[in-house]
Amino acid sequence: MAREPKRPDEAARTRPAVDHELIRELANLLDETGLTEIEIERDGARVRVVRQSQTAAAVAPGRPAVTGAPAPIPVAESTIADPANHPGVVTSPMVGTAYLGPEPGARPFVEVGAQVRAGQTLLIVEAMKTMNQIPAPRSGRVIQILIEDGQPVEFGEPLMIVE
Repeated sequence: MAREPKRPDEAARTRPAVDHELIRELANLLDETGLTEIEIERDGARVRVVRQSQTAAAVAPGRPAVTGAPAPIPVAESTIADPANHPGVVTSPMVGTAYLGPEPGARPFVEVGAQVRAGQTLLIVEAMKTMNQIPAPRSGRVIQILIEDGQPVEFGEPLMIVE
């Protein structure tokens, strides 16, 4: 007995609600190009990724927006124009994925306004399945966190500012 071809509404139900890989690719493209927003339409599904306060959003037809990242990390009231040139900048020593806490759902190692001492762990950068603790280069106060949890980072990319 031959099976009838799928109806369009049945095909839509069997398709995944959100293409996470596509969203990751678009988010990486935003990082590479410095854009704040990108939108594409493929196979009748529209995906829009917007970088606002370090968050990304995905929208599919007839579905509410889905947040693609955790809530943004609060930053100091005075935003530094070029963090890479700040004397207290902490940069990534490697390419990898930055994590603000020791495990998913755990409290971050530090928050904006926290006093830290030299050598204290600020965050972790995972590279080649190895968790590398990033220590504070000096004692001081964390005035700005420039990344979000789980964000890919490049060598030399500013991560935090400690004054």
